[in-house]
Amino acid sequence: MTIRAKIGLLLVALVACFSHAYADERMFHCEFGIEGGMGYYIGDAESLPFKNIREMYGANFRYKFTPRWSLQVKGIMHNIRGTYKLGTDFGEPISGNWSNQLVNLDVAAEFNFFRFGMQGYDRRVKPITPYILLGVGVCLHDKFHKIAAYMPFGVGVKWKFAPRWNLQLVWQNNLYFTDKLEAIPELDDRYELNGTNVFNCDITGTISVGLMFEFAKEKKICRMCQR
Repeated sequence: MTIRAKIGLLLVALVACFSHAYADERMFHCEFGIEGGMGYYIGDAESLPFKNIREMYGANFRYKFTPRWSLQVKGIMHNIRGTYKLGTDFGEPISGNWSNQLVNLDVAAEFNFFRFGMQGYDRRVKPITPYILLGVGVCLHDKFHKIAAYMPFGVGVKWKFAPRWNLQLVWQNNLYFTDKLEAIPELDDRYELNGTNVFNCDITGTISVGLMFEFAKEKKICRMCQR
């Protein structure tokens, strides 16, 4: 057999292998990954976002019902901090620094704008999609002595760069049902407005990058059994 023939057979084998992998468009139902980025706080001690930015990190698990709908469970560690200045009866302001360690656990429903997955014969499936999320969560704070509920919501982008690997960029905000994240009596519920208006509550936000690994591939469909 000539060298050209051997090279030709090798190319045919590679194309056949690639075509087989490319044609297998079955979805992986589960994903697990890690993420990291930066976070901020908005409340009585700070009214603008993206100030006093601190690092955040965590892990998440996602279960995909369809290429467009999924449910995510996320846990993160996030430290919020800032400065404050308070007036006193003696006219001398009191200033200082504050910080509070947060441990967040939330469950959120996600909706992909496109059918997300490895592109193959189905041209509706896209390797990149924007998505939105909305859910519920709980937070431990004030040296893990207090618990607060919150509503997570956000937007993101997913990119499937390999059959089992995804990258995601997400901006998530957490609207807390409390005004006491500062863990300082002079700042917690400073204007005694808790319960009157949800916009008086504290907010935290994070911008993070995550790396996800997919597993639990859906079973092959038995065409003969469907007859």
